[in-house]
Amino acid sequence: MKKRTATGLFKKDAIKIVKDISFYKKIAVLSIPIAAQNVITYLVSLLDNIMVGRLGEAAVSGVFIANQVTTLLQMFVTGVSAALMVLAAQYWGKRDAESVKSIVSTAFKLCLIVSACLWALMFFYGEGVLSLFTNDSEALKSALIYVRIVCFTYIPFSVSNVLVASMRCVETVRLGTYSALTALIINFFLNWILIFGKLGMPRLGIAGVAIATLTARIVEMTITAVYVLCYDKMLKTRFTELFRFGSPFVRDFFKYGAPVIAGDLFWGVNISVQGGIVGHLGVAATAAVSIANVLFSLISVGSYGIRDGAAIIIGQTVGTGDIKKVREYAKTMQVLFLGVGLITGFFVFLSRLVIPFFYISLDTETLRIAKQMLSVLSVTIIGTSYQMATLTGIVRAGGATHFVLINDLIHVWLIVIPSALLAAFVFNAPAFVVFACLKSDQILKCWVAFIKCNRYNWIKNLTRPQPAESAV
Repeated sequence: MKKRTATGLFKKDAIKIVKDISFYKKIAVLSIPIAAQNVITYLVSLLDNIMVGRLGEAAVSGVFIANQVTTLLQMFVTGVSAALMVLAAQYWGKRDAESVKSIVSTAFKLCLIVSACLWALMFFYGEGVLSLFTNDSEALKSALIYVRIVCFTYIPFSVSNVLVASMRCVETVRLGTYSALTALIINFFLNWILIFGKLGMPRLGIAGVAIATLTARIVEMTITAVYVLCYDKMLKTRFTELFRFGSPFVRDFFKYGAPVIAGDLFWGVNISVQGGIVGHLGVAATAAVSIANVLFSLISVGSYGIRDGAAIIIGQTVGTGDIKKVREYAKTMQVLFLGVGLITGFFVFLSRLVIPFFYISLDTETLRIAKQMLSVLSVTIIGTSYQMATLTGIVRAGGATHFVLINDLIHVWLIVIPSALLAAFVFNAPAFVVFACLKSDQILKCWVAFIKCNRYNWIKNLTRPQPAESAV
C-alpha cells in the first residue's frame, strides 16, 4: 500500500476553505470577548509593571520572581479549565447540560484544593521557595513582601477562572470580559492610591501593589460567581452542584483531562525554570524580561483569543459527529492562525518604540535588553500563533489530549532548557541570546503542528453515549 504523507492526504481529501460567513462571525463572536478579557488581564500586569517600575529595578525583579509561583498556579488552573472545555464543549455540542455541570464540579473542586495548598506553602514557606529564583537579596526582600499578600489571590483567581471556563463552554464569553474590566479599574485606582500614598493613604510601595491585586481578584470572583449562580440561563448551576460528589464523569475528566492539565502544569514549571535562569543573569536582565513579557502578552492576545474560540467550535463540532465539517474548520483555522501571527509580530516589533515612554525611571541598559528581547518575540510570535493555536485549539480540542503534552515535553526539556542553560552558564552569552533559546520551541514546533493537524487522526469523540444512542 502506498504511504500517504500529511501533504498527500491534505490534497487527496480536497478539503476546502470554509466560505460560510456565519463561521467567521462565530469565530469573531467567541474570540473577540476572550481576547478582550486577555487584554484587560494583561493591562493589569502592565499597569502593575509600570507603577512598580518607578520603585526601581529591585522592585520590578521582586514582583517578577514572586509571580513565577503565581504563574505556576495560573498554568495549572488554565490546564484544568482547558481540560474542562475539551470535554464539556463536546457534551454541549449534544446540548447535555447535566453532564457539563458534573464536569465543571470536578474542575472546581480540584482547583480549590490545589490553590489552598499553594497558598499555605507560600504564606508559611515563601522565603525558601523564592530563594530558588534569585540570589539577589534586595529582589528577594521585595518578592517576600509581595508574595505574603498576593498568595491570598490564589483561591479567588481559581474560582473565577473555572466559572468563566464553564460559561465559555456554552458560548457565554462576555462574562470574563466584564469581570476583568471591573478588576482592572479597581486595580489601577488602588495601585495609584496605595503605591504612592494618595488621598491620605500611607505610601505602601510594593505591598500596595499586592493589596490592590488582592482586592481586584476578590471583586472579580464575586461578579463571576453571582452571574453563574444567579443569572445564567444556559447551565443554571446551583451552589451545591459545584460540590457534587460521586459524579460518573470524574474518571473521564482525569482520563482525558490529565494530559491537558499536566501539559499546562509542565508548561508552568517550564516558565518558572526559565524565570530561574533569567533571574541569575542579573537584575537588569530580569527586569527587561518582565517588561518584554508584559508588553508581549498584551499585544499577543489575538492569538490566544482565536485559539480559545477555535477550541470551543472544534469541540462542539466533534461532539455533533460532523467529521467533514471538523476537517474544513481545521484547515480554515490554520490559515487564520498564521495571519494573526504575522500581524501580531509586526506590532510586537513596533512596541520596542514605546518602552522609554512608559519606563522612564529604569536604567538605559535594562531598556536596551528589553528592546532586544522584544525583537526576538516579534519573530517567535508567528510560530506561537500558528503552532500553539493549531495544537491546542484544534488537535487537543478535537480529542487528542496526549499529543500536545508529549510534544511539549520533548521540545522544552530536550531542546529549550538545555540550550538556554548552556548559553547562560557555559558560553556566557548575552541575555537576549539566552532568551532566544528559551523561545526557540515556538518555531520548532510548527512543522509538528502542520503534519499532525493535516492528518486528521486527532478527531475523537470523548463523550459517553446517551441512552438513545446506546440503543441504536
